Amino acid sequence: MTDKIWYILYNAVMLPVLYSVIHLLGYFNHKIRQGIEGRKGLNERTAEAIGKLDRSKKLVWIHSSSMGEFEQAKPIIEELRKQNHINILVTFFSPSGYENSKKYSFADIVTYIPFDTRKAIRSFIEIINPALVVLMRYDVWPNHIFELDRKKVPVILVDATMRTRNYRKLSFVRGFHKKLYSKMDRILTVSGLDMENFEILGVEKEKLRVAGDTRFDRVYLKSREAKARNIIRPGVIEEKKVFIAGSTWPEDEDVLIPAVIKLFKYHKDLIVIFVPHEPTVTHIEKLEQEFTGIQQTIRFSHLNNYKGERVIIVDSIGILLTLYSYAGIAFVGGSFKSNVHNVLEAAVYGIPVIYGPKIHSSAEASRLAEAGGGFIVDNKIKMFKALSRLIRNNEMRVNAGMASGEFVKNHTGATSIIVSEIKKYL
Repeated sequence: MTDKIWYILYNAVMLPVLYSVIHLLGYFNHKIRQGIEGRKGLNERTAEAIGKLDRSKKLVWIHSSSMGEFEQAKPIIEELRKQNHINILVTFFSPSGYENSKKYSFADIVTYIPFDTRKAIRSFIEIINPALVVLMRYDVWPNHIFELDRKKVPVILVDATMRTRNYRKLSFVRGFHKKLYSKMDRILTVSGLDMENFEILGVEKEKLRVAGDTRFDRVYLKSREAKARNIIRPGVIEEKKVFIAGSTWPEDEDVLIPAVIKLFKYHKDLIVIFVPHEPTVTHIEKLEQEFTGIQQTIRFSHLNNYKGERVIIVDSIGILLTLYSYAGIAFVGGSFKSNVHNVLEAAVYGIPVIYGPKIHSSAEASRLAEAGGGFIVDNKIKMFKALSRLIRNNEMRVNAGMASGEFVKNHTGATSIIVSEIKKYL
């Protein structure tokens, strides 16, 4: 299928169908409806915000799909902010990303990315007049790329990944995606394998460079700030073995709780801190019921009344990264549900990290296990055995922890490479 036919098909068929579905789902889904409503008057608001900037400065447009990708963008933005000759515009596709970041102080403007219609994107580009566009990871919209290319605005894709088995390399869509990615000026990949896969797609080698993953930089910087916070009062965990189960879902807890209950019998100095991914009242109460008659529990918000409870249940959000700094061993949730959450947030503190088998979307979880800092378990028995070995064997625990810490530290540095590439276009 020729590029022209794909272009017509995308704009005449695929895009109208996509947005019809989005608007239909908006009637039933609050977040989708919020994203639709948030784009109303987008150009007018953006024009007003642009009018308040020093237009003698070049504008760098940095786009992230949602919060996860934006966390990866932050080290780049905060390094670029040191440049006095640029303005920074940050956009999001998702309402959650926008709502949680609209007051981000390192950006001059934070707003939504327009929907990918030719009319919308042409108007938006005319208003902001970017000197450079930086796209995070994978959120690539065809009409945006084609229009930026037409206006001769440089585009850099960073933290880029391309799996070996990726739909973009399938024969019937390969030509379209080759054209799309080839219109970018630079693609900075996470790994050498990602770079090879972009080459296989047909992107010119001269446009590719391995830069690494800014997630390592971000978690390293955040951990230094988080560790300085004292959120557990003295006397709670001193002289204790601390196991933290972070970002857990009920599916994770079904495997963890039997292992933990058994471990309490053998290790009188063990304290377990559960940090549910969604600490709803229902979830907190269910966790408390699991330990009724077996172990005393206390909610994190009640720690001022701590009386030796061995199970602490966190009933607030935003403190997991700091909590990991207190741990001797950590478990990362999501790995028995659909996909593991961020293993780097625990590994950065130089501790062993345990997780379940569902790690298909987390290359770093696989690599951490290969490095000796991560332990993959797939049932209750193996969970108990892994925890028991790490608690009993100090040498094993220390060595695994060192492997975790080195794994994160050895993969930092992507930000400086990416920023140096960005500066070439400014």
